[in-house]
Amino acid sequence: MNLKIVVPMMAFAAILGSCKEKPKEEPMKFTGIELSNLDTNINPGTNFFMYANGGWLKNNPMPEEYSRYGAFELLNIKNEEEVKSIIEEISKKNDLKTGSPEQQIRDYYKAAMDTSRIESMGYEPIKPILAEIAALKTTTDVVKMQAKLNFMGSYPFFATFSGQDEKNSSMVIANLYQGGIGLPERDYYTNTDERTKTIQKEYLAHIAKMFQLIGNDEKTALKNAKTVMDIETNLAKGSFTNMELRDPNATYNIYDLAKLQKEFPKFDFATYFSAIGVDSLRTINVGQPKFFANLSALFAKAKVEDLKTYLVWNVINSNAENLSTAFEKQNFYFYSTVFSGVDKMKPRWKRMIAFTNSNLGEPVGKLYVEKYFPAESKDRMVKLVGNLKIALNESIENLDWMSAETKVKAKEKLQTMNLKVGYPNKWEDYSSVVIDSTNFIQNNWNCSAFSYKKNLEEIGKPVDREKWGMTPQTVNAYYSPTMNEIVFPAAILQPPFFDPTADDAVNYGAIGVVIGHEMTHGFDDQGRLYDKNGNLSDWWTPADAENFKAKTQILVEQYNNYKILDSLHVNGELTLGENIADNGGLFIAYAALQKSYGEKGQPAPIDGLTSDQRYLISYAQIWRQHIRPKTLIRRLQEDVHSPGDARVNAGVANLSWWYTAFNVTEKDPNFIAPEKRAKIW
Repeated sequence: MNLKIVVPMMAFAAILGSCKEKPKEEPMKFTGIELSNLDTNINPGTNFFMYANGGWLKNNPMPEEYSRYGAFELLNIKNEEEVKSIIEEISKKNDLKTGSPEQQIRDYYKAAMDTSRIESMGYEPIKPILAEIAALKTTTDVVKMQAKLNFMGSYPFFATFSGQDEKNSSMVIANLYQGGIGLPERDYYTNTDERTKTIQKEYLAHIAKMFQLIGNDEKTALKNAKTVMDIETNLAKGSFTNMELRDPNATYNIYDLAKLQKEFPKFDFATYFSAIGVDSLRTINVGQPKFFANLSALFAKAKVEDLKTYLVWNVINSNAENLSTAFEKQNFYFYSTVFSGVDKMKPRWKRMIAFTNSNLGEPVGKLYVEKYFPAESKDRMVKLVGNLKIALNESIENLDWMSAETKVKAKEKLQTMNLKVGYPNKWEDYSSVVIDSTNFIQNNWNCSAFSYKKNLEEIGKPVDREKWGMTPQTVNAYYSPTMNEIVFPAAILQPPFFDPTADDAVNYGAIGVVIGHEMTHGFDDQGRLYDKNGNLSDWWTPADAENFKAKTQILVEQYNNYKILDSLHVNGELTLGENIADNGGLFIAYAALQKSYGEKGQPAPIDGLTSDQRYLISYAQIWRQHIRPKTLIRRLQEDVHSPGDARVNAGVANLSWWYTAFNVTEKDPNFIAPEKRAKIW
C-alpha cells in the first residue's frame, strides 16, 4: 500500500465552530495528532491533504537524497538507525558462531562498508563471468548461461519462480513471467511522447557508458548499447501492459514442458530447466504466452554474438551497485537522477543497511523484533483486526447491490481470511549461506543463490502457509489473494500508523484504515476473483458482478478526473484495486470505531478536535509527503497506487461524515453530490 492535493480555506476556529456541540475536553499528555502539521489557512473542502499536512510540508523540507519523503520514509529512517544499532552491537563481538545470524549480518555489513577494497577491485569481481559469456558458441550455451545468472540475482530474458497454482492454491507450481528489460515497464520502449524519447536516449547513453567502464572504446560501447536496446525493445513489444498484467485470468495459462517446447520451439526450455535444477515439470504457468512467442522468434533470428552482448549488459546492470564508485555513480545517475529527479546519493551506510535487509532479511528481522517489537502491539492488532472483521461482515450483510447467495460466500471468505502480525512463527534457516567479511559481491551472489534455490525447491510441493512475503522490518502491509491472508510486519506497527498512547480515533484512522484497506483487497477488482481458499474462481452471480462493476466505475471516473501538476491525471483503471481498498478501509475502520464507542457515543473532543475530525486527520497525516515531479510523473505511469494527495482528497470526498465534520458544502471544490459518492463495501 502507498499515497497526496492542494488550495485556500477557513481559519481553525471557524472549522471547530462547525461542530454541533463541544463536550467537555479531557486533557491528554500525548494525543496522537501533531497540531503543528496542520495548515489551518487551508479550507478542508478545497484541499484536505494540505489542511492536514501543510504545516508539516512547510517545516520539513525534502532531503536532497530522497525522491519521496513522508511518513513511510520517516519510519524507514528510524528503522535504518535501529538496524544499524543492532549491527554495531554485533560488531563488537568476536566469538560469533559461523553461520549464525549475528556472524552473517556482521560480516556482510563489514564487507559492504569496505569501500577501499571494493574501489581497488573495480570490475574485477565480474570479469570471470564476462569471460565465460565471451566463450559461448551457441544459443544453447546462451540458455545455460541464463540459468547460471539466475542464481547470481540476474534474470535476462524472463523470470522463472515458484508460486501457488492459482486454481489449486494448496500446491506450488513453476511460473514463467515476462522480463528481460532494463527500463521499468514496456511503455518506456513503445511510447513516442517527448518524455519517453528523452528517457530512451538517456538509457542508450547510460548503457554505452557502462560498457565503457568495462573497457569498451566509445564506438564499440555505443554499438553494444544499440544491440541491447534492440533486444530489450523486442522483448518489450511482446510484453503485457500494466493494465493487462492486472487480469489474473489472462496471466494464468497452464502448460506442460512438451506444450511449452512445441509452442515456443526456438528457446531450449528443456536445457534451461535442467540447468536450474527443475526436472520432470508437469505443470507450468506461462504468465504471458505472447511474450514467449516473441522470445522464441527472437532466438530464431538473433545472432549469438548479440545475445552475448545482452547477457554482458545484464551482468553489469544487476551488479552495478556492488562494484566500484564509477559503476555505482553511473547507475545512480540514470535510475535515480534521470528517472526520479534525485541528485544526491544516500550515505553509504544507509544504502548498505538496505542491502543487508534485502539479502539477509529474516536474520535481521529476528534480531529486530527481539529488540524493538513489544508483544502487546501484536495482541492489540489482533483485537483491532477482529473489530474490523465484524464491521466488514455487517457491511456485506447490509449491501443493497449484492444477492443473498453471493453474500454468504463473501462472508465465508472474510471469516476464512488469515491474519499474520509482527513476524513469522518460524524463521528461515540461513546457516548454510557463506558470508565473508572481505567479499561483498560474492556475499550477494551467495544470498541470491540460496534464495533462488530455496524458491525453486518448492515447485511440486504443498504450500507452506507459515511463509511470509515481507520481512518484519518492512514498513508496509499486504493482502495475498492466493493465501487469503492479511499481513502486518512489525515495522508498520508504530506511530504514526499505530500508537498505543493515542486515542482510538487516531488509531482507527491510521492503522485501522490500513487493516480495512488490506481486508478490502480480498474484495477489490482483482481480489474478488479468488474464493475463500485462494483459488481463482468465479463465485459471483452474473448480476452481482455487473453491479460491482457499475459501483467501481464511479471510482474509476473520480480518479481519472483527479488532476496532478495542472496537466496530468491519475489513471483510474490502473489504480482501481488500491482505490477500492482505500474506499473500503475508510468506511470499515470508521464503522468499527463507532462500534467501539458503544452506547456511550463519541468521546469529548481532544485539542478542540472531535472524534470524527481526529479520525480523518489521522488518515490524512499518514499520507503526508513531498514528492519530486519526476518521481510523481513516473509513478503515474507505473504505480497501481494513486498519489498521496489523491488518496486523501478523493478518499474523504466519498465520506458523508467528512462533510459534517468540516462543514464542507456544495460551494467547496471537493464537494461531491451524495448520489455520486462511491461506497462499495
